[in-house]
Amino acid sequence: MRILVVEDDDRIADFLVRALKSEGHTCVRVGDGREALTLGQEADFELIILDLMLPGMHGLEVCQELRMRKIHTPIVMLTAMDGVDDVIRGLRMGADDYIKKPFVIDELLARIEAVTRRGAENARPLQVLEVADLRLDRRSMQVTVAGNAIELTAKELAVLELLLSSPGRLFSRERILSNVWGMDMDPMTNVVDVYVGKLRRKIDADRKNSLIETVRGLGYRLNDGPTDRLNDV
Repeated sequence: MRILVVEDDDRIADFLVRALKSEGHTCVRVGDGREALTLGQEADFELIILDLMLPGMHGLEVCQELRMRKIHTPIVMLTAMDGVDDVIRGLRMGADDYIKKPFVIDELLARIEAVTRRGAENARPLQVLEVADLRLDRRSMQVTVAGNAIELTAKELAVLELLLSSPGRLFSRERILSNVWGMDMDPMTNVVDVYVGKLRRKIDADRKNSLIETVRGLGYRLNDGPTDRLNDV
């Protein structure tokens, strides 16, 4: 399992990373809240272990922002013995579990297993992805707009499926490039912009505002608001 460890105390972080790696997990460690927020959005992690008292941005804010941005990666919070109020707030903001410092590593491992097991039990792979009047059937890989089928190339389908997998979530150009074209692609290429342009011409032909939003300097996201087709005006 790939785990993001967010802890600014080097001693605790090193202990956590060594213990998790000994269990076969892959770890990425950061010690700053803002960096954790960025990585939590742009990288594929199966779990986030999140300390609360962090430089740059409080752990509760990181948790809240990730959930507001539709990042559903399980989060286990690390908190001090007397942090009951923080625990309650964290759980209400979307954390999946917590563990109090100091902790026994076996307890943390057990909580990680419980959280990931619950996530696996609750996960139901969606066969149909929809936003507004845009619909992608993963079984047939057929795309329709307002009930009308549109033809997409394999790469156009892959870009659209990624955006549809998390409506409202911002995907960097690098993230799209890695997921669709692979890590060996030149990061300076404009291929992502070219394919997003092609997608817009096909799915937004009769729409006043594009479903695919450009966030300048950051990337793209699929708007999850209501449709605004010209023939509805």
